[in-house]
This record gives sequence, structure tokens and C-alpha cells, in this order.
Amino acid sequence: MAEFHQLLTLTVLLLIIISLFKGFLDPAITFLSGTVLLLVFQIITPEQFLSGFSNKQILTIVLLILISAGLRKNFNISVLFDRLFSRATTPRSFLFVMMSFVAGCSAFINNTPMVAMMTPYVYDWGKRNGVYPSKLLIPLSYATILGGMITVVGTSTNLVLNGFLEQSNEVLLNYSDFLYLGLLVTISGVLFILVIGSRLLPENKDRIEMLKKKPREYLVETRIGKNSPLLNKTVGDGGLRNLNGVYLVELVRGEDIISPVGPNEKLKVNDRLIFAGDTEKIVDLLSEDKGFYVPKADSHLIQNNLDITEVVIPANSSLAGLLVKDTDFRSKYNAAIIAIHRNGEKLSGKIGNMRLTVGDLLLLSVGKDFHKQNERLKGLYEISKVRESIPDNKLKRNIFKVIILSIIALILGGILELFLGLLIIFTSLVILGLFSVDDVRKELDFNLITILVCALVLGEALIETGTAELFSNGLFSVLKPTGNLGLLIGLFVLTILLTSFITNAAAVSIAFPIAYTLCQDLGIDGKPFYVAIAFGASAAFLTPMGYQTNLMVYGPGGYNFRDYFRLGLPLTVLYSAVCIVFIVLRYNLN
Repeated sequence: MAEFHQLLTLTVLLLIIISLFKGFLDPAITFLSGTVLLLVFQIITPEQFLSGFSNKQILTIVLLILISAGLRKNFNISVLFDRLFSRATTPRSFLFVMMSFVAGCSAFINNTPMVAMMTPYVYDWGKRNGVYPSKLLIPLSYATILGGMITVVGTSTNLVLNGFLEQSNEVLLNYSDFLYLGLLVTISGVLFILVIGSRLLPENKDRIEMLKKKPREYLVETRIGKNSPLLNKTVGDGGLRNLNGVYLVELVRGEDIISPVGPNEKLKVNDRLIFAGDTEKIVDLLSEDKGFYVPKADSHLIQNNLDITEVVIPANSSLAGLLVKDTDFRSKYNAAIIAIHRNGEKLSGKIGNMRLTVGDLLLLSVGKDFHKQNERLKGLYEISKVRESIPDNKLKRNIFKVIILSIIALILGGILELFLGLLIIFTSLVILGLFSVDDVRKELDFNLITILVCALVLGEALIETGTAELFSNGLFSVLKPTGNLGLLIGLFVLTILLTSFITNAAAVSIAFPIAYTLCQDLGIDGKPFYVAIAFGASAAFLTPMGYQTNLMVYGPGGYNFRDYFRLGLPLTVLYSAVCIVFIVLRYNLN
């Protein structure tokens, strides 16, 4: 039975990794499905699963996210940014100040809200100052990752690891385990990006600026009506080959896409003709009674020339993985999708049949209620700069400032426990009326909570079934001749590889049981290995899917996989060297 449980746990682990890498299912569904399998086969108990929701480290993450949302809602962050960056007159000076600022903030503020707040500002600063956004947005993401390692609360990875340590009755990692090494990797990483790394980034043209230069040029999807004079005529005979300011890009018939469209292609009822060109010319074409049919919503948007807004689909969006036609997009958001961009390329085919993916960049023609609807639904990150109105509650906000500064001082002074301090801060937000129950419901990321809880359960299953011991024995047999240093490097590299393709929480859940079992078998202090896992799991520089902030800037920057690898590889090498040398010297690892 023990062998069966090990085999099943290993199988579940591999299925989770494959699903996360290939994107078969949403990450939360992937983890939950794996956990349910472990429950069904009684590898873990329902009590073990439910205990994850009361884990203090996970509740700390939830409080951090909610408090960050409260700060965004009640304080005009843009004014602070304007003042902070007012002296940054060159791209290099802006990059330095911006990365230093976000790295410092990320030591205390959750990385995801930090990037969400900064992306529109950084994007607009680049546009105003003639700098390609692609030169700024990956550094923004990487700076938050680096800065998050300065403190134990800087990134959820550190808190998840402490959750595992707490469950295993190990000594928790404290501020000193992160502060010095975190500062070293942050300073070295920021300087590397500033001096060398920025040269490795692409110069991707700003899509909004390109659209502004030709504000009426984009793709429009039309249909052939049943009474169209073009029926059964060829494209050439119908006069669709030499149109004024417009050209026929594709013909979509059922599930078939014909591109390029030949002059002898016969037109049929319900054929979808996708034109690109000057919008006014397209509208003129539609008015020539050729039998084209445009859905009412699209026609309204085109003729009224509503604002163009650029948005990106974030990692926690409910739209990810859905076909456009299944999202009820127009009625939910009061907007129509003009085009979808992925890896900087415009996709092909019927927009309704396109499946949305995390990191996709959407060009939208939006109505007056779009921003309000998006604020309610939280399904998109707007890249065009939108200044939020701050409620007129100055007295309450000043009281809250005093409370939060006092609590932070007590936490840093070791007088108040982190969890209790955050709970007091959050309660103050609610009591002062600065954060409502509706805000909690909108900001609470149940997908993230599910992933974190299931990751803890998976880690526990790996330990209790002995599956982690199988890993550790294999790793030990390979690295034993190299001593403790070889084991440290092996664990560090393994964790980096895992975090490059799956979530950092999952990387920790896999690497921790291996490190724990190794240290128990060898009878050695586990702290240097646990520190290595913490820093290795946050080295998400090689791929866009390595960390959700990478995906958040993926679409706006027009990046592709190679852009991350080109900058991420040398940065990872530098980061790894600093970490390993410091750990060996700090913890006297022989």
C-alpha cells in the first residue's frame, strides 16, 4: 500500500506539473483536482485539507492583498509617482529610480498589486518621453521580484515556505535570513539591468501610439447577408480586390479560414469577410448596399468612434481560457474587441472563436461605462492611464496613516506579531469605512488561496507518503560526492527550474519536502537549504509564466518568450552566484 501511495502521489505531482506547463487547466483547478485525487484515495484526510485554510501564513498573504487594495483605493498613488519621478529626466535615471522604488516597496507590499499600480504609470511615462514601454516593463516586474526577497513578507513564496516549516515543527526563517541577502541580490540585479540588461530588451513599438497615428485603421469583421448581390460571385467579380483604402485580409467559412483570399474564391451566405484599413472607408463600403452585415453592437461602436483602450488579461482573470463568444464581453464590459495580440502578433480568424490567454493584449473600442464595469468585474488590467477619483475622506485617511505607521513600527521592532499587526491594520480600514465588504469580495483572490492551500497539502502528502524521500535519495546519490555544497547547488538549480515553468508556490511545495528529508537523513542544519529554496523559488526571470507579474507586463510590452530568456538568463546566473556564495559564508556550510 505504501508503494501505491508513493506512486499515486508522484503521478499526481507529475500531472500537476504537466498541466501547469501546458496550460491544460486553470492553475487553481489543476491544484484542486490533484488534491481531490489525494483525498479520494485517502492519502490525505479532509482535516488536513481544511487545516490549510486556517494556516497563519496563508491568512497573512490574504491580509496583505486586501490591505494593498485598500491603499490603492484611498490614496492617489499617481500623485506620489509624479513627485517621486519628477527629477528623472532621462530613460536611465527613470529606470534607476523606478526600479529602486518598486524594489523597496515590494519588500513590504505584495508584488502583484505593486505591478498593477505601476504598470499604467510606467507605460505612460515611456510614451510621454519617447521611450519604448518594452524597455521599462520587464525591469518593473523583475525589480518587484528582487525587492520581494528583502523581507519575509515581501513575497508570498517566503510565507508559503514558513508555512511548510511551521507544519514540520522547524524553526521559521526570520527577517535576518532575508534582509542581507535580499539587499545584495536587489542591488546587484538592479545595477545589472541598468548597465547591461536594458540593452538586451527589445524596442517594441507602442501599439496605442501606432493606433493614434492611424486612429481609424483596424480589423473589422463583416458577414455576407442572404440578399447580398455578392452571393455566388467571385471575390474578383465582386470588386473586392482593389478597394479604396481597404483590403480583404481573410475569409472565414464555418471553421475554415482562407488566407490569402484568391480572386476566384466564390462568396456564400454567412461568409465572414475580415477587412483591414481605414475605418471611414470600411463604413463607406458597408453603405454601398453590397449586402454586408455587421452585428449591431460592432456597427454602433465603429460609427460612433468610441475611445480605444488597451488592456491585458491578468493571471487571475476569469476570462482566461474562455472563447470570446462565451464571455458575453460586449454586455459585461460595454466594449467590443477590435483585435487580440499575442506575442506581438495579431491573431487570425473569427474573434468570437479565439480563446483568451493570460498575457493577451486586447485593443478595445469602449463605451462610457467600460471603466466602471471593469472596476466591478476585475477581469482586465487597463494599460491606458486612468486616474481614479479618491473619496473625500481626508480625516479618516489621516487617522489610518497614523495607525498603519504605528503598527509597522511595532512589527519591525518585534513588539507586535506580523499577523496580528496586519489584522489590526485591515480592521482599521473597515471600521473607518475605507474598505467595504464589497471591496473584500472583489479583491479576494480565491484562485490564489486555492493554489496556496493545495500546495501545502501536496507538500504534506509528499512527505507523509515517503515520495519526497525517493526524490531525496536520488538527489543524494548523485550529489553525495560533492558534499553539502553540491547538495545546496543542486536544490537551488532544481528550484529555479521548477519556478520557471510552474508557480513559485508549487516550486516550494516540491523542493521543500526534498530538502527537509535530506537534512533529516543527514542530520544537518536545514536553514541554509531552506534559504536557498526561498531565493531559488523567487528567481522567476527565465520565462513569462514563471511569475504572474511577468505575465502582467507580457502583453503591454509586446514581449515574446525569448525576451525574458535573453535578459533572464544572465540575471539568473548573477543572482545564483550571489545567493550561493552568501549562503555558504553566512551559514558556514562545509
